[in-house]
Amino acid sequence: MANKIKILIAEDEFISRTLLKEMLSPFGDCDVVINGVEAIDAMEESYCASGTRYDLVCLDIMMPKLSGHEVLREIRRIEREKGIYGPDVVKVIMVTALDDAKNIMEAMVEGKCAAYLTKPINQLCLLEQLHHLQLIDDMEPSFLINKA
Repeated sequence: MANKIKILIAEDEFISRTLLKEMLSPFGDCDVVINGVEAIDAMEESYCASGTRYDLVCLDIMMPKLSGHEVLREIRRIEREKGIYGPDVVKVIMVTALDDAKNIMEAMVEGKCAAYLTKPINQLCLLEQLHHLQLIDDMEPSFLINKA
């Protein structure tokens, strides 16, 4: 496996948050926040401290205080302000129950998220995205939660 990645999970719902952490923790260190303000605070802190930038953010859209869309816009604003562009921006996977075209387009086009997954999250789909984004080398079956 490649180097461990640094992951931020921004999810207000306990079960979804717990499952995401369980699915992702074999690949790296997972920090968890439960609202949009905490997500932005965590991102700002990661950009200020050397060597602690997140490689991946899993971001729910419907969160208290600030929506995932608002958080994503703020992440991209912070990156522009710090001169972070192209392949150096954090990979954001929207993880949400919303599957309508408006939300998908807002996340993908305006927010430039790397992927959009709908709940309930399929672990194999999540791992395929991590592999596609070159965050993991292999989709190692030993990490699957619900092995057949």
